[in-house]
Amino acid sequence: MADVDIRTLEDQNSSWKQTGKDLGSGAAGGIAQVLLGQPFDIVKVRLQTTNTYPSALSCATSIFRNEGPLAFYKGTLTPLIGIGACVSVQFGGFHYARRAFEERNLKSHGKPGLSYSQYYAAGAFAGITNTVLSSPIEHVRIRLQAQPHGPGKLYNGPLDCVQKLSAHGGLLKGLYRGTAVTFLREAQAYGVWFLTFEYLMNADAARNNISRSEISTPKIALYGGLAGEMLWISSYPFDVIKSKMQTDGFGTEQRYKTMRDAFAQTWATGGMRGFWRGIVPTLVRAMPVSAGTFAVAELTMRAMS
Repeated sequence: MADVDIRTLEDQNSSWKQTGKDLGSGAAGGIAQVLLGQPFDIVKVRLQTTNTYPSALSCATSIFRNEGPLAFYKGTLTPLIGIGACVSVQFGGFHYARRAFEERNLKSHGKPGLSYSQYYAAGAFAGITNTVLSSPIEHVRIRLQAQPHGPGKLYNGPLDCVQKLSAHGGLLKGLYRGTAVTFLREAQAYGVWFLTFEYLMNADAARNNISRSEISTPKIALYGGLAGEMLWISSYPFDVIKSKMQTDGFGTEQRYKTMRDAFAQTWATGGMRGFWRGIVPTLVRAMPVSAGTFAVAELTMRAMS
């Protein structure tokens, strides 16, 4: 075999090996994300989709008193399996796009380093790729989190929820309801998420004249947490609309006909504040959840290297 063919084969094997590491580190980070963030997430969804609670604290207190402490992990099975897969795809997609940009930059400029617009684009690519998984997984999770407690219970677990959603509107209008706004949220959210983390990591390495692998775990967690804050600040209105559409009724009980209609009704009833209901528990949740995700992912990547 010619030398060029051997090098090509080695490059391909190395690329697949690296992709496997990216997916594995993302999956580990995703599991940490769910376990840390689920209690905050159920409060966020309740605040986004109802006007029952005046504050995050009253919502959390009501859930604890009326539904018990385990209610904070209601609907956890679906995201525990699904979010692990989603974050795996996010990290895999981001690093795949990053390597593609590096290769192009090396050919055109002689340097592989990415611009920050390219970091954003790689993150947006990861988010869009992830939407195929995240849209139905989050739809099921939100339905389970928002359903009434006790006799009014609508779904007996994730599989029952999937079956009933599909029966109502089929695959696209049922299980995949809200996917258009999910595309927008995922692209913006993960573009900003990865951009912020990469900026902070690169700035630290340059400031201290060290390699990224020498950055301490507490710093990785801090930068990951700050990236999580920026993720939600930049994309939260899209998330509100997604939650509204994914808890909406079917048939004659359907309130929001389209994404545009959901935006219009939210503005008409709540003004600008309507797009930010539930932001406080979301930002409180974002710091530890995103910190844990990046710290676990980075440590897993280093362990596999």
